[in-house]
Amino acid sequence: MIAKSLVCHMNILLEDGSTADSTKASGKPARLNLGDGSLSPAFEAQLINLAAGDKHNFTLEAKDAFGELNPDAIHHMDRSRFPADMELEAGVIVSFAGPGGSEIPGIVRDTAGDSITVDLNHPLAGRKVTFELEVVNLLAE
Repeated sequence: MIAKSLVCHMNILLEDGSTADSTKASGKPARLNLGDGSLSPAFEAQLINLAAGDKHNFTLEAKDAFGELNPDAIHHMDRSRFPADMELEAGVIVSFAGPGGSEIPGIVRDTAGDSITVDLNHPLAGRKVTFELEVVNLLAE
């Protein structure tokens, strides 16, 4: 059961201080749902007492943010599984069909002949990150 949702602008900063993602760039705040299991307990603990207008900065270890790197999410695929005209080089993001019609993004990590290494981990998995939140609104459920 969802206790409440926070609508907030969020900057996600890497350890070197660079911005990994920002809702302000898109102008679309994020909705964070408390109590539905979508956020780690450590992340929820940072949000539970926030109110509209609050600004809050906090840092989470990888396991509490986007998770640790999962070696099972790195796949070696044959080039024939991709469209012939697709540019496949390190850093390119490719999309795969997931369950229920969802899309799963993957990042090409390496190419060696006809072998393409694709990483399906979240791009920020394994990284300690800092969140800068500005609560725009609270939605009671």
